[in-house]
Amino acid sequence: MTPMLVGFGVMLGALVVQGVAVTLGVEAIGVLMARRVVGFHVWRNGVATLVLIVALLTGHLVQMALWAAAFMAMGEFETFAVAFYHSAVNYTTLGYGDLVMSEGWRLLGPQEAASGTLAFGWSTAAIVTAVVRLSRHRHRRLRPTGRSQEIREPTLTRQ
Repeated sequence: MTPMLVGFGVMLGALVVQGVAVTLGVEAIGVLMARRVVGFHVWRNGVATLVLIVALLTGHLVQMALWAAAFMAMGEFETFAVAFYHSAVNYTTLGYGDLVMSEGWRLLGPQEAASGTLAFGWSTAAIVTAVVRLSRHRHRRLRPTGRSQEIREPTLTRQ
């Protein structure tokens, strides 16, 4: 029962990390749209999307490190590098099986895989949401009267 409770706690902590990464990334896109830095040109939208992806990937790496730290705390691995490798294999559901935890803590592996699956799904939803928002904003070209309106690139001025 202890491994299940420990795994549940680490999973909740990891998903909080993912929530922070998603929130910061999506809010950053919203701020850039409000300031008219992105939303009008494909290239700027693409760069903004890549920045979001980097933020999300950073969140995933932090989660893998959190799981690795838990494995170290349980005494499963002697070095953090080995624990992180094992964590990455579990988190991504790659499942090489070249490193196996002791029988007492073995259930942490599937729990980490479930955590990674949820986090990757959340990341995918965030990316799709951002791309849809940027695309809709870019293609919004009609005035309320129904006439076509060309949206010009905003100019940035120094204050």
